[in-house]
Amino acid sequence: MNAQQRREGVLARLSQSERPLSATALAKEFSVSRQIIVGDIALLRAGGQAIDATPRGYLLQRRNQGLNRTIACHHDREGMARELYLCVDNGCTVLDVIVEHPLYGQLAGQLQLASRYDVQQFLEQTDREQAAPLSLLTDGIHLHTLRCPDEEAYQRVCAALREAGILLEESVG
Repeated sequence: MNAQQRREGVLARLSQSERPLSATALAKEFSVSRQIIVGDIALLRAGGQAIDATPRGYLLQRRNQGLNRTIACHHDREGMARELYLCVDNGCTVLDVIVEHPLYGQLAGQLQLASRYDVQQFLEQTDREQAAPLSLLTDGIHLHTLRCPDEEAYQRVCAALREAGILLEESVG
């Protein structure tokens, strides 16, 4: 198998998978190093393929699978788990987190959290790596892009986050 055939194979695996695939897993499958897969993904992206890098691996972007909506949130570090669980429990996928940095402008981290299991894995990785969430750079203010199956799910998430005091909204007055 040459490099082009391997990249086509990697793309095929990504298109068949509903879950992120790690570079390590793809490397084992194609009998190459993890770094070769990282390079293959970079070349596929440079060639126009919409591949997201998530904390759990690579995921091919899917089109027309619900509504994408952006929400503004505010909470401390302890509020992160509650926020993410409320989003997935109400049927939406948390695609990313976005903050406004004074030096770099908009910074985004890909999340792709679609279930309680995904959130739990993300939280465990955060603890294991002792990693600080991006929202700590902005005193807890951040955006999330959500993929919701329909408007009703989006409204449920907003209502739940509002009730929890997490949804950042314009105050009346």
